[in-house]
Amino acid sequence: MTRTKTRKAATVSPTMRCAIYTRKSTEDGLEQEFNSLDAQRLAGENYIRSQVDEGWEIIPDEYDDGGFTGGDMDRPALQRLMSNIKEGKIDCVVVYKVDRLSRSLLDFSRILETFDQHNVAFVSVTQQFNTANSMGRLMLNVLLSFAQFEREIISERTRDKIAAARRKGKWVGGMPVLGYDVDPRGSKLVVNDDEAVRVRTIFDLYLQHQSLITVIRELDNRGWVSKRWVTKKGVERGGKTFTKTSLHKVLTNVTYRGKVRYKDEVHEGEHEAIVDPDVWQQVQTVMQRNGRTGGAKVRNKFGALLKGLLRCVACDSAMTPTHTTKNGNKRYRYYVCCHAQKRGWHNCPSPSIPATEIERFVVDQIRSIGRDSDLIRETASQVHEQANSQLVVLEAEQASLERELARSRHAPNTDGVLLEA
Repeated sequence: MTRTKTRKAATVSPTMRCAIYTRKSTEDGLEQEFNSLDAQRLAGENYIRSQVDEGWEIIPDEYDDGGFTGGDMDRPALQRLMSNIKEGKIDCVVVYKVDRLSRSLLDFSRILETFDQHNVAFVSVTQQFNTANSMGRLMLNVLLSFAQFEREIISERTRDKIAAARRKGKWVGGMPVLGYDVDPRGSKLVVNDDEAVRVRTIFDLYLQHQSLITVIRELDNRGWVSKRWVTKKGVERGGKTFTKTSLHKVLTNVTYRGKVRYKDEVHEGEHEAIVDPDVWQQVQTVMQRNGRTGGAKVRNKFGALLKGLLRCVACDSAMTPTHTTKNGNKRYRYYVCCHAQKRGWHNCPSPSIPATEIERFVVDQIRSIGRDSDLIRETASQVHEQANSQLVVLEAEQASLERELARSRHAPNTDGVLLEA
């Protein structure tokens, strides 16, 4: 009786805990009731049931990566799968095809190394091979090489398509920029009038203050934030306060000139420009002079009144402020010709001039001009015109805020009830 029980126990196969891993590179079709991930999982379940006599059983945990590329291992379900393997919860991993687990030969080698360390088997439903022998490993590596080759070909096609579209001036996706919306009928940018007013004002503010920090402070006072939009999944993005980095991106974005950029190339775009080309170029000139993190106040440490205004007549070059110190504490300020500074003093007949004298001369000239009644009248007229143009901007901003307030008043809350003011 004892021998009989022993023989029966010996014929029982050990339990093989099988995890099914599925993956799809894009999110297209995942909203369907029965999608690609479901089909992969069903094929894996049927295969495991066919091996039930061998003691195979399905782990109820689902390891699904929808919308993740196989070119890397940065996938939440894969990371969870590897973690459970290291915890000893899995004996076998089943996939529909080898490339579902990885399209990178290097990553797949690392994954298989982890499998071997924890005695985990690997099965592909549609590609029969056995990793326990050398021939099976060779076939696996051949399949992986073709999978990686296919991924690289797809990447090259995608890059070529994006490059061709950019050279035709088309917008090929990405994060929307302040001042534009994405046309729902296709991949095209359309002007958002309310935001376009803000973009033009930001450029004007930078020309006025010539400092990123000062402009950011002004934008914070106005409550202006970066572009706010909603993804296809209904997630709200953007709407953050400006930083030096985000403001720099706005001020250097060729999109506002009606152009598109591809790497170092700039092409005419299909969308409408919202910033005057002269204004855009003036901003670029000021930013190149001040540097990305600089500004007028930062670089004008000793209060040079004519910094950025004075030019050398002989060389038609800008003159930059500098100083020397003598006797320990006596400072002498000068304006130096940049051409002479870069090419040598002998290249300019007047490479430097005293700062105090030239600044006093300019101030005296301004005072004498201030006594000219006709000039004062003309200046007042120009100031009045500028004030009127600024009033137009403020009125447009007011209209934008009123429309935004009206939308928020009639927006449904989480309970689906309209919010009335």
